[in-house]
Amino acid sequence: MQKEYIQIGNPNVFNGQYMLAVFRLQGEEGMTLVDTASEVAAESSTGSFVKIGTATAFSESLDALVYRIDEKNNLVWIAYPWRIFDRGGNVQNIMTFIAGNVFGMASVKVCKILDVYFPPQMLVQYDGPEYTIDDMRKYLNIQERPIFGSIIKPKIGLTSSEYAELCYDFWSGGGDFVKNDEPQADQDFCPYDKMVQDVRHAMDRVEQETGKTKVHSFNISSSDYDTMIKKADYIQSMMKPGSYAFLVDGITAGWMAIQTIRRKYPNVFLHFHRAGHGAFTRDENPIGYTVPVLTKFARLAGASGIHTGTAGIGKMAGSPKEDVMAARHALKLYSEGDYFKQIWSEIPEKDADLQLAIQKEAEGEDYSNLGYWRITKKMCPIISGGLNPLLIGKFIDTVGTQDFITTMGAGVHSHPMGTKAGATAVLQAYEAWKQKISLEDYAKDKEELRAAIQFYDKHEEPSPDRPV
Repeated sequence: MQKEYIQIGNPNVFNGQYMLAVFRLQGEEGMTLVDTASEVAAESSTGSFVKIGTATAFSESLDALVYRIDEKNNLVWIAYPWRIFDRGGNVQNIMTFIAGNVFGMASVKVCKILDVYFPPQMLVQYDGPEYTIDDMRKYLNIQERPIFGSIIKPKIGLTSSEYAELCYDFWSGGGDFVKNDEPQADQDFCPYDKMVQDVRHAMDRVEQETGKTKVHSFNISSSDYDTMIKKADYIQSMMKPGSYAFLVDGITAGWMAIQTIRRKYPNVFLHFHRAGHGAFTRDENPIGYTVPVLTKFARLAGASGIHTGTAGIGKMAGSPKEDVMAARHALKLYSEGDYFKQIWSEIPEKDADLQLAIQKEAEGEDYSNLGYWRITKKMCPIISGGLNPLLIGKFIDTVGTQDFITTMGAGVHSHPMGTKAGATAVLQAYEAWKQKISLEDYAKDKEELRAAIQFYDKHEEPSPDRPV
């Protein structure tokens, strides 16, 4: 055991100089939890697997500190002096410390980050979101309801014209938002530049016909920095301001790609797709971090929106509790995790203006007039994975908010009457929920919703919480 990293009960970890984290830990046979905790604290901050002989008094002041241990549940609380992190507001650097070498240590069999806490003094150093769902709502002229979106399916294999045609159909049916699927790039059958051009033509046509603005999220994840920026700049040259978002595959392209786009294009909605997250976040994985932890770091990095799961209602793995918690971490000024209460504030918790903002939020009132400069702006939950019109009301009831974007794929494109009718059925299902009318009653004179009920009732996929 490296005793210098163990300071159980140290009250100084709450003085604003530390980022706090809770781990579920288990070492190899014969190691105590305290031993394992000291090794993880050392490896994820200043040290290694043995005491460092070249340590200085100053370097030791930057040690991570184990300040609490729960032997019964294999839980360890570790405080990290946030001064050890790159002062450029670098989330990649934080993850390299706390979710880097520690995941590969032979002596550690379980290492899962369950929650993190960012003090106000640390939040000041990081970007946070700039363009929010509120900005997108203004562009789309949608005040309260969810923003209804789609992923074009099949996810790959369509020509640029076929792709744009489905965008047009979805928007014509009343949809608001379309995204590239996360693998879509610059394939030979669908050249990227041509896809952007065709989407613009489809958007112009449908906006002229409906009088309503639309948004498309383009995947700009690329093999290198220059290609990513070239794609972003081309989209800006082709699309109207507000009509596009930049999607980055945040796990596979990396935190640097996320933060690069946040800083170079602050006035564009930054869409964090989390493809690959399950390798870290699935509950059965002993190594990694949770969905709420990933969500918190995405907000810290400045994403405008991130996929947060379907709360056990769609096809993706994930517990309702964790997915709802992640959505709240994304949206709320004040959010509660399993272990920490997070206030996304750059001023003290006891500040009167901040307390008034938290009170207004709890009462469902707008607090933006109190000044966004005091806080880290909110991030939008993006919901995808097995949703269809029949599940909209159930999801809203479960997550407790309408501040999200849906991105349905088969839930609209597999509608027996086609994509346009699928989009219309989504809006009809929402209206039924809003008016507190059963789907069946509301669908009596709504052909699109009636067909959706008949089709998706037969094809609905079981959620992870429902047996086949």
